[in-house]
Amino acid sequence: MVEMSGAEALVETLKREGVRVIFGIIGGAIMPVYDVLRDSGIRHVLVRHEQCAAHAADGYARALGRPGVCMATSGPGATNLVTGIATAYMDSSPVIAITGQVNRRSSNTAYMIGRDAFQEADIIGITTPITKYNYQLTSVSEVPRVVKEAFYIATTGRPGPVLLDFPKDIQTERAEVEFPGKVEIRGYKPVTNPHPLQVKKAVDALLEAERPVILAGGGVILSNATPELLKVAEFLMAPVVTTFMGKGAIPENHPLSLGCIGMHGSRAANSVILDADVLLAVGTRFGDRSTGTLDTFCRDAKIIHIDIDSAEIGKNVDVDIPIVADAKKALRALYEVLASRAEKRGETAWFRRVKELKEQYEELLESRDEKLKPPRLLRELRKIIPVDSIVTTEVGQNQMWASLYFKTYKPRTFISSGGLGTMGFGFPAAIGAKTARPDRFVVDIAGDGSFRMTEQELATSVIEDIPVTVVILNNSTLGMVAQWQRLFFDERYVAVDLKGIPDFVKLAEAYGAQGVRVGSLKEFVKAVKEAMRLDVTTVIDVPIPPEENVLPMVPPGKSLKEMIE
Repeated sequence: MVEMSGAEALVETLKREGVRVIFGIIGGAIMPVYDVLRDSGIRHVLVRHEQCAAHAADGYARALGRPGVCMATSGPGATNLVTGIATAYMDSSPVIAITGQVNRRSSNTAYMIGRDAFQEADIIGITTPITKYNYQLTSVSEVPRVVKEAFYIATTGRPGPVLLDFPKDIQTERAEVEFPGKVEIRGYKPVTNPHPLQVKKAVDALLEAERPVILAGGGVILSNATPELLKVAEFLMAPVVTTFMGKGAIPENHPLSLGCIGMHGSRAANSVILDADVLLAVGTRFGDRSTGTLDTFCRDAKIIHIDIDSAEIGKNVDVDIPIVADAKKALRALYEVLASRAEKRGETAWFRRVKELKEQYEELLESRDEKLKPPRLLRELRKIIPVDSIVTTEVGQNQMWASLYFKTYKPRTFISSGGLGTMGFGFPAAIGAKTARPDRFVVDIAGDGSFRMTEQELATSVIEDIPVTVVILNNSTLGMVAQWQRLFFDERYVAVDLKGIPDFVKLAEAYGAQGVRVGSLKEFVKAVKEAMRLDVTTVIDVPIPPEENVLPMVPPGKSLKEMIE
């Protein structure tokens, strides 16, 4: 036991949990914590908006596979975190959010919380639907236990964000505290090991299958299960398609990889998954953007669904063989049983058909067009940056072009907002990823609409010396909305013209970053190589035609077979 203030206990527990970086903005209700943080050895990255603190912590977590931490004051500081917390929740990212709160009591012992004090907000009530767990601290002595529980909950089972609300008087009060070595939470016992009987049923189905397909979701990446996924796929000679969040679960230059399925999936992936007789789905929630209409999705296939979250199994798609388990452990168990019962398959008629479809699709994607258009530009970007570079994206056309045309070879090197689709996510997430992996080249593939939402973080990138590169596909338009208006609303454009303001080169220079506008593929390649060589914050403005569409596309309410080419 040792006597400490609540703020000291918090910071000491964070250090014991291995926290090296916190993203945040100081304010009155969290000031005692910052005072302790100053001499703690933990790096604090001062962002320019609290939403970006949450996105940066999220990018940090996704790139490193460890929790990212963000911090804000009470009231508006806390509520500004909400969009970032919701983004992390939808994509199962382990983020720890710490918020200051007004004093529980005033000097006359009357309760202050709940009396609409200055900068008070019920952040517990606000974030309950978008956190895995949240907690308002009530005493100094409980701080080490609650913080340790927060990290445990955020990182076990299905990962997710946890919020800790910290009243100011608890930060300054002193008490005897004890730091627990481990925590156990009654009623919280995530199932990680697969049931042997369910594994046997899955193996039986896979060995009987003539047209097996593996669907890899974000859970494969979260559980670091790429090696096990490859073993199962290569043993069965089964093609692998991914959800958008699963991009990077298998190297996209692997012979069995067909890319993403869904609304903006590849034609080959969408065609193959609908022809499967057995579908092995791992770590996916079968979101609507992946499946198209549910009544046409794999209706003739036997579906095996592996997921750590039992609530996801059967929620959107009926499942024949459910396996509630960690993806890595389940795939390892599947492979061990497969290898004990059968020989590794050679080339089958199904594999040859898949190979042919893949070759046809790759030929369709390849273009000799030298014009500065997104498909060619993103293929060129892939050629010139290192294979372990980290790419983040904004949301909109830029995101879907990246999904289709930028091949990802390693897990945790493609980071994007999937479930919530948060515009403005990519740039602060890139800052978080670069903080986690300073040795990597980090690039944000952006649209001008999304980048405008968090452009102020150029100051963070420059002043904190966290150099990232932003490639803006600039059509001076809210591109994806304009595309939908073009295709589904008879070209009745409204509220999408951004008028080409600001000048992104001048904006970058105003923040002390490097700004470059390119007019050809050759100039683009030169600009990217210069950004890599100098390792400084760089904004590359790439003007593109506003009428450019992201294709192929499955119209809303249609099946994966009904693609607009």
